[in-house]
Amino acid sequence: MLYLITDGSSVRGGKDLVDKVIEALKGGVKLVQLREKDLGGRQLLELALRMRSVTRGYGARLLINDRVDVALLSDADGVHLGQSGISPYEARKVLGEARLIGVSAHSLKEAVRAEEDGADFVTFGPVYRTPSKAGYGPPVGLPALKDACSSVNIPLFAIGGVKAENVKEALAAGAFGAAVISYILASADAARSARDIIEEMQTRGAR
Repeated sequence: MLYLITDGSSVRGGKDLVDKVIEALKGGVKLVQLREKDLGGRQLLELALRMRSVTRGYGARLLINDRVDVALLSDADGVHLGQSGISPYEARKVLGEARLIGVSAHSLKEAVRAEEDGADFVTFGPVYRTPSKAGYGPPVGLPALKDACSSVNIPLFAIGGVKAENVKEALAAGAFGAAVISYILASADAARSARDIIEEMQTRGAR
């Protein structure tokens, strides 16, 4: 599965973030995480409502970064949590069993803890070097990805520098899918970039 994480600063050419996401949805993206950390609550909710409308129109799921309240108010499909926020266990008390809870993990320990705390899936990385994940230290690499995939029983998405040229490696290491940001959002043709990754994933029999 191809999982798009938004970052408005990655959008090029003066395009609106929602328009760029629509392009990606046309290319086959089925899971979108709204991750605009610089927005206040009201602005984030307004954007979430727009995203909810367009993702629903393409049969895709929408997750909200960290904000359980915004996820509920926008009728999103769930949340994605970082390491410094509330735990999946606490989020589940509010969201119930029907909504998805993802967690960012940068080590095997964090991935295992996310599963133990009730996460539905994990994003793991950065697998490759990428500017958007530079703050999380050097890439963990494919060996760490493979180790994490074999150590948890929930889906694990490879994140950080994943693109059409290397996505097969990530899947071969055991990843359920790929989570991408700039490869799609900074592309002149987001739909084409999404299709390129999906086509490579399908040759590996990915979901």
